[in-house]
Amino acid sequence: MASERDVRAGLQRAGQEHLLRFWAELEPGPRAALLAELGRLEPEALRAHCQRAAAACVRPPGPPPDLAASLRPLSPERVGSASRSDPETLRLWEEEGFHQIALNKVAVVLLAGGQGTRLGVTYPKGMYQVGLPSQKTLYQLQAERIRRVEQLADERHGTRCTVPWYIMTSEFTLGPTAEFFKEHDFFHLDRNNVVMFEQRMLPAVTFDGRAILEQKDKVAMAPDGNGGLFCALADHQILEDMERRGVEFVHVYCVDNILVRLADPVFIGFCVLRGADCAAKVVEKAYPEEPVGVVCQVDGVPQVVEYSEISLETARLRAPDGGLLYNTGNICNHFFTRRFLQTVTREYEPLLKPHVAVKKVPYVDEEGNPVKPLKPNGIKMEKFVFDVFQFAENFVAFEVLREEEFSPLKNSDSADKDNPTTARQALLSQHYRWALQAGAHFLDSNGAQLSELPRLPGSGELPAICEISPLVSYSGEGLEAYLQGREFQSPLILDENRVRTLRP
Repeated sequence: MASERDVRAGLQRAGQEHLLRFWAELEPGPRAALLAELGRLEPEALRAHCQRAAAACVRPPGPPPDLAASLRPLSPERVGSASRSDPETLRLWEEEGFHQIALNKVAVVLLAGGQGTRLGVTYPKGMYQVGLPSQKTLYQLQAERIRRVEQLADERHGTRCTVPWYIMTSEFTLGPTAEFFKEHDFFHLDRNNVVMFEQRMLPAVTFDGRAILEQKDKVAMAPDGNGGLFCALADHQILEDMERRGVEFVHVYCVDNILVRLADPVFIGFCVLRGADCAAKVVEKAYPEEPVGVVCQVDGVPQVVEYSEISLETARLRAPDGGLLYNTGNICNHFFTRRFLQTVTREYEPLLKPHVAVKKVPYVDEEGNPVKPLKPNGIKMEKFVFDVFQFAENFVAFEVLREEEFSPLKNSDSADKDNPTTARQALLSQHYRWALQAGAHFLDSNGAQLSELPRLPGSGELPAICEISPLVSYSGEGLEAYLQGREFQSPLILDENRVRTLRP
């Protein structure tokens, strides 16, 4: 561990000596912890980080000048669609995806470094239950989708394949996530195929460029954004591990989407057959002002432009077919080749520009008293995973239906959207549709057949509750054998045990 003298000298070079201002008051234990934390901060990098944060904060908000002139939608040849492609094309994509999965060439990477602060919990989002009848968490749903897609690939190709699951955590989420997986026996996945690794942390900074002390013996640190993935891959030799396993294609996604299809064979197959090295799933924007980034081109280069950077006038532009011109909403669901990720980590990561997030950051005042600010007082600098799109040789996008693949969990139920209720309803609504499409009929408590509308008029409620385990069906496949022509009372929980009783 670095000495006090070395750390103090480094802080002086970085212009951040104030981080040791309570040194004389600290006991040996807290002193050692603070030295260890500060010793990991390289002085020149710390100085540059704080200067960058202060400079970024004074830039005016809103659309960058002249952005509209260089902005263009993605060209049609770059975009595939799950809803507008013919069944044979979809079958070919899916078959190619399953082929690659069966060859052990596909891995998934989960971005799970953020805390559930907006959700109102102190533990990682993946541990959250949205109130499903099964009481499954996001982590369990995702683990079971991996198990099911492995099973489907095995059945098609007569193999015993593995889809390794790499989980990027942070200082805040690694411990609780690792313990949660152990408590649940890794949801019956081979623990050797679940690899957790930690992203870097960066100090939060005041508007005038001073790193913030959260406590007398602790700097206010925050994960370096989901774009911290690329440094973390290098820090923990994750790409080397993938290479040893024979992985060539990587599906990267964010933890909070309850409908995410891990290692989606249709998406994987589309990307492989197109020869893509980098890709994004997108959904059609619900309305012009929807706060999602847009996957588009700037000066001919693919990238995601944040909603705050697009003027309302531009957001409302219409295409010849009447739809929004900029309608490809980013959902943090990406495909990369391993070779592309290797190139990014070796060559391009230093070129990624951090983004500014102005936050309320707890701190200690000059007397050492803890303060919880009522308004934003600090800057957290983040990199975004999609900022590497610009370096791709062959970037493509794949449009999917929102109701089938995107319902994020970001807020508590006090918010009007992206909350536990909307996430739960999205999943149960999907499963109800699947059941109806498979020929199921639902009855009320008196034995009368319920409406087969997706939602009841007026209330918007589901006519019946139906939850289908991912271990039974990954994307609605194979349900006719259990449901065709049969009647069920609500709720129907179609798990492995129920399926055994329904087999013909």
